[in-house]
This record gives sequence, structure tokens and C-alpha cells, in this order.
Amino acid sequence: MAFFFSSASVEWATPDHFFRQCAKEFGPFNLDVCATPRNAKAARYFTKADNGLTQPWAPARVWMNPPYGRAIGEWMRKAWEESRKGAFVVCLVPSRTDTAWWHDYATKGQVRFLRGRLTFAGARHPAPFPSALVVFSPPEKSN
Repeated sequence: MAFFFSSASVEWATPDHFFRQCAKEFGPFNLDVCATPRNAKAARYFTKADNGLTQPWAPARVWMNPPYGRAIGEWMRKAWEESRKGAFVVCLVPSRTDTAWWHDYATKGQVRFLRGRLTFAGARHPAPFPSALVVFSPPEKSN
């Protein structure tokens, strides 16, 4: 399980206690788009083999803790696009305010900077980076 929090991997498993706090605030999630069978946060989930980037998400209530490597911009774009189609998406991401993906997509959502550093599931020490939640809500429907 070391690959979930080493510099050799881009995968950081969501801490259960943190997820429970998010589910309490945002309501139940019915889709986890970046999961493994061992760490899925919803009954319905996409694994790496399923490639959540190619799957429809809307109108689900989505939890997304994407791989934190170069592809994170693609995940954030997908989260934004799916919110425009009716998905409610909560993204747990590194707070990388100097990156293009942050400016192109994270700033379009509600951003919450997390205090301190998360200790990801299976890790002995906190992450070497700060984290944030980015929440993308579907557009308001007009009557």
C-alpha cells in the first residue's frame, strides 16, 4: 500500500474520517470516479481500468480524489464539464495555485483550503503538500 503516499505514485487514498466529514456536509455520494475496490467511497465507482474520464457522471453526486500527476488537469476539466451537465462534484486535490489546471478549472468552483496537511489512508505522516476541496455545483435551473 506504500504506493498510495510515496513520491513514486500519484495516488493518495482519501482518509475515511475526512470523507465522512465531507459526506456529512455535502450529503451522500453515489459515485466515486477515481477508486479501487479497496478504497471506493461510494457503492458505484470507476477504477483505473474503467477510465472515469470516458464515462458519464451526471446527474450523480460525485466524490473525486484524482491522481495527482500530470493528468490532474484532465480530471478537473471533466469535473467542471460534468457539473455543467448536472453532476454535483466534490474534488479533493492538492492546493497547487500556481498551475494552469488550478486557474482554468479550480477557480470556477467553490474552493476550500484545508487547514494543516491531510494524512492520507495508509500513510504514517501527513502529505508533503497542502490540500483543498473544490466543489462544482450544477447550474441553477430557471423556471
